[in-house]
Amino acid sequence: MKRFFVILCALLAMTMSLAAQSKTVDLTFIETSDIHGSIYPYNFITAKPAATSLAQVASLIKEERSVPGTEVVLLENGDSLQGQPTVYYYNFEKTSGPHIWSQAVNFLGYDAVGVGNHDIEAGHAVYDKMYEELQAPVICANAVKPDGTPYFQPYSVIERNGVKIAILGMITPKIPDWLPPQFWTGMEFEDMVQSAKKWVPIIKEKEHPDLLIGLFHSGVDYTYGNVTRDTPNNENASQLVAEMVPGFDLIFVGHDHAGWSGQGWDPVNKKKIDVKDPNGKVVPIYGPLNAARNVAVVKMNLTWNDQTQSWDKIVRGGLIDMTKYQPDPDFMAKFQPGFDEIKKWVDRPIGKMDGVITTRDSMFGDSAFVDLIHRIQLDLSNDPSLGLKPADISFAAPLSADSKIPSSPDGTLYVRDMFNLYVYENFLYTMTLTGKQVKDFLEYSYQYWFDTMPNEGNHLINFQKDKEGKLVFDNRTNMPMTATRYYNYDSAAGINYVVDVTQPPGNRISISCMSDGRAFNPDATYTVAINSYRGSGGGGHLELGAGLDKETIRTMKLVNGATTKDLRYFLLKWFEKQDGPVTVMPIGNWEVVPSDLAELGTKTDYPLLYPSK
Repeated sequence: MKRFFVILCALLAMTMSLAAQSKTVDLTFIETSDIHGSIYPYNFITAKPAATSLAQVASLIKEERSVPGTEVVLLENGDSLQGQPTVYYYNFEKTSGPHIWSQAVNFLGYDAVGVGNHDIEAGHAVYDKMYEELQAPVICANAVKPDGTPYFQPYSVIERNGVKIAILGMITPKIPDWLPPQFWTGMEFEDMVQSAKKWVPIIKEKEHPDLLIGLFHSGVDYTYGNVTRDTPNNENASQLVAEMVPGFDLIFVGHDHAGWSGQGWDPVNKKKIDVKDPNGKVVPIYGPLNAARNVAVVKMNLTWNDQTQSWDKIVRGGLIDMTKYQPDPDFMAKFQPGFDEIKKWVDRPIGKMDGVITTRDSMFGDSAFVDLIHRIQLDLSNDPSLGLKPADISFAAPLSADSKIPSSPDGTLYVRDMFNLYVYENFLYTMTLTGKQVKDFLEYSYQYWFDTMPNEGNHLINFQKDKEGKLVFDNRTNMPMTATRYYNYDSAAGINYVVDVTQPPGNRISISCMSDGRAFNPDATYTVAINSYRGSGGGGHLELGAGLDKETIRTMKLVNGATTKDLRYFLLKWFEKQDGPVTVMPIGNWEVVPSDLAELGTKTDYPLLYPSK
């Protein structure tokens, strides 16, 4: 009897081994990222249908889940709480009850959710509440408490048909450079490479996963922002993690809105490349565009290898165009009441404007669009109820490359127009700077904004150039890439100055006087109106331009006032207070000289930035 039992056990073991040897598992990973509130197939800002949204993604998810024999892993990678009025309404207007984003994520059955910088930008009251409502784990290893323990769950482990999958979440560590401390109280942000080096061994030792997946809200080009691969707390370190930390089978990225379909980026030769870890293994990198324009879908076929006692993996994937999908009827029916409520709110009229203003003008010089923001910032600083100091000077930049208001033919301004006027949920600060710091701030801004003229090609805009001096074009948009993004094109109001583009960077700004006629003194101190992104160090204007040290910026040592609500809220209220239509024109306090070169450069670069359709 005993001998029979031993033989039976041996036969069972052999059978199990043969079964394992021939076992295959098909996994489908779906990643959404940078949805930015695009939940419905409707743009609440333009009052027009949208070609893509989470509603179309819902149809893709349903389709993939219906494939026989395939296990779906659904991942969301952050930046969901800022962008469309959809989420703004639930962030700050309808704060009771569950958030629309948590409702949507739960309805679709996500398996893990990452954290984005624009989620943190919504503030503790918003994201702490919303994350509590989510059924899926929220993962982010490199956002830690002061004692070094993770603020969020660092990783998640799920199992699909016998395959154990560990998913490590991380966020770009630049949050303190962009957002005021009250947004991230209780958190510090570790360098992504260092955090991965800490957590990957822990995951392997504790979990023994069959697959290790990265879910990183961080981009791929680690040279963005004129930094190097060795720069600590690199904003876009996803590829660096793959190259420097062995063990990842697949990495999903976000944040940069660039669209990555399996490869990474060679910043020297400006081309896409296979990314390899320290052991020479190729690590595929995928990341979608923003606003659900596409979604990363990766198919992984796993076959059990009895000799190595591990899974052999075949990976193929790409970015799926969401314009090819119709909105899911079940999703739309579920969230129709929310749609009706949001639309009623954004369609509320708040005032009137004579004429149309556009950020296109803001790329090339003084503009009515940015000057409207200057004007309102200076007005707000003089309202004692807001806790600000009366400002002498205002700094502001266009926050969209191609926006215009009003959207109506008769000049009526609606709530939705405020999302075109001011894209982000920045607060307004007032801070103290010396005259010299003001000038150096502007020197830094115009250094990356305008090229030195005359030059080959007659370019006014400072475009990126290759080793041969030719313009570098974005592979996705086929448009030339600028040295910095438009939202770093800060100008000033309250002072009169010229920008001489024939002079080298750092020696272009000549300030003649204050706009009210007072003398401008480099040694005097001035109160400056500035948004919270810039006031917290975003773009480098205060550190690399004005010369403030990081600690001074981070501790808001020079900030002497701050609003408790975002600028868009106050812009809306400002328009509601106006008597009659508002006429907006450029202030005319600054100009680009020589004017003939500025005109030539504008004529050259305008069609490059805004090609005819």
